[in-house]
Amino acid sequence: MSACKEDLVEPVYFGAVTGTVLDGRNNQPLANATVTTNPATSSYLTDAQGKFKIVEVPTGRFAITVSKTDYQQVVSNVTITEGQTADVSVVLTKSTTAALTAPNRPSPATQATGQPTDVTLSWRPVNARPSDSLRYDAVLYESNSTLQRKLLTNSRDTSVVASGLKYNTTYFWQVTVRNPAGATARTDTWSFQTRALPDNRFLYARTVAGNTDIYSSDNMGGGLLRLTSSMAVETAPQLSPNRDLVAYSSNASGQFQLYTMNRDGSNQRQITSLSAESYNNAGIGYRWSPDGAHLLYSHYDQLYRINRDGTGLVLLATAPAGRHFRECDWTVQNGGRLVVQTVGPNPYDAELYLYSVDGTNPVQFVGNLPGRVDSPSFSINGLSVLYSRDVAGFNDPGGRQLDAHLFIQRIDGTSTVDATAGATGTAGKIIGTNDIQGRVSPDGFRIIFVNRVNDDLSAPEIWTMDLDGRNRARLFSNGFWPDWK
Repeated sequence: MSACKEDLVEPVYFGAVTGTVLDGRNNQPLANATVTTNPATSSYLTDAQGKFKIVEVPTGRFAITVSKTDYQQVVSNVTITEGQTADVSVVLTKSTTAALTAPNRPSPATQATGQPTDVTLSWRPVNARPSDSLRYDAVLYESNSTLQRKLLTNSRDTSVVASGLKYNTTYFWQVTVRNPAGATARTDTWSFQTRALPDNRFLYARTVAGNTDIYSSDNMGGGLLRLTSSMAVETAPQLSPNRDLVAYSSNASGQFQLYTMNRDGSNQRQITSLSAESYNNAGIGYRWSPDGAHLLYSHYDQLYRINRDGTGLVLLATAPAGRHFRECDWTVQNGGRLVVQTVGPNPYDAELYLYSVDGTNPVQFVGNLPGRVDSPSFSINGLSVLYSRDVAGFNDPGGRQLDAHLFIQRIDGTSTVDATAGATGTAGKIIGTNDIQGRVSPDGFRIIFVNRVNDDLSAPEIWTMDLDGRNRARLFSNGFWPDWK
């Protein structure tokens, strides 16, 4: 007889598992995460809601592994009970080794030229989603300089404005991207060049929101550049005869001093230590020498010459007792002359004198007439002086004028022409306004000047006219102390 053995078969029981996979940065569902099991069943992907489901899972201990590109893998253990569905939640965090791609598509394109001095720099992230929470650093270098200018630090922005750049200058810039896991990537070094400095021939002061600054522009007001921007009063700009520096006055130190700067507003530096002030003179009483090497300026009752770099201060003349020097000019024509205004405590108490260029031999040129006399300047040939005078003869201690005209008077006294009165009809000066602060144009045949309503409540305007007063034309509104070279 054969022996028999009974084999017992243990029954297998099943349950199920459901789960949700979330992004650890924002607790949002993660789609297309891969889910595998141990003991092995099949491989699963989460749906758009980050969910998955595994059926017919043997009871007992069960390991679920969840993975996704750029995230750390997570293993979750779950106990399966017969006929029951276990639910799990798995949170994935970004891998510390997650790869990043540097941004591309810079704007302006690298090696672009003709860019403005306030330029918007932008870039495009590569293979990035809003949920990636990328941060950016952006730095800028000026050519031939190792100084780094930080434009952005740890910012979500993908653009930034680089302002206050120099004209006709090459700049280099670079962007670094960073993710929450600490991975970084850096772009190539991009570059661009700013546009050439506009050849603005007109300088003037302008008051905006109570702050007075220096501006330059072309004759149509185009290419407008604001050259100063401090909270101090910066006024009375004058371009040097060789057109390389702008002189101006500022009370940044508490008193009006003379300064120079480049034509783009850079390299501002104080050149006087004795203030450029006197009776009714808030920094306006100065003038370049014809060769651009020196500045002539008034300091109370003293007239000084100073080198353009602030050295070599020389006292040229002292005003008559009880008077101060104010506005002045300098010509090299006909052996060279200075014309200087002297004033008393009242602004209408004014006279004009001619001096030799060394400050000797003063000769009265215009006496103390009724009404203010201001702003003497030589004609191109040095044979005449342009100045303003209130023909209404109004002697106001506050300095108000009612009907100021511009006059051209020969230095030999043979002729005096009222240029303002030379224009008649609708082309002439408007009643109730003053023509003041006149200068002869570079071609010698026109005058640039300020016209202002005589109550000084409206903004001043800058005009031009021919020497005989014809062809009056407004250049700019809200401008004063004009210079044209």
